[in-house]
Amino acid sequence: MRKRSSLLMVVAGLLLVIAAACKTNPTGVANTSNSHPGASATPDQFAAARGTYDKECKTCHGPTGQGGPVKLDDGTKLKVPSLREGRAVRHDDAEFVKQITKGGDGMPAFDKKLTADQVNEIIKMIRTEFQAGATAAK
Repeated sequence: MRKRSSLLMVVAGLLLVIAAACKTNPTGVANTSNSHPGASATPDQFAAARGTYDKECKTCHGPTGQGGPVKLDDGTKLKVPSLREGRAVRHDDAEFVKQITKGGDGMPAFDKKLTADQVNEIIKMIRTEFQAGATAAK
């Protein structure tokens, strides 16, 4: 009788271990009964900059920074330079900051609309996403 109760305790202990292991899901298989959403694998480091770009830059420079001919709501036609090639790749970060904040050559100034941090984050996003990681000229 004693052996039987010891055996039952061992089996019960094993069942508790198995149940605990199932809750922690070490196999990597999705647990559909879990009501908590999983964490994102990689956070979007440019989420804020992308939002600012979409709001302030995308109308003229396009969704991927390609630039090109643009007709504004007031009928003005502009030939917007690409952020993906040419002068934009050769600009160092200080030139980008000046162009964005002061404007010129048809581009409006954004010094009253964007903070310095927003400008710097947009530049980082352009360098990483539109210029395939090209580094600024020194």
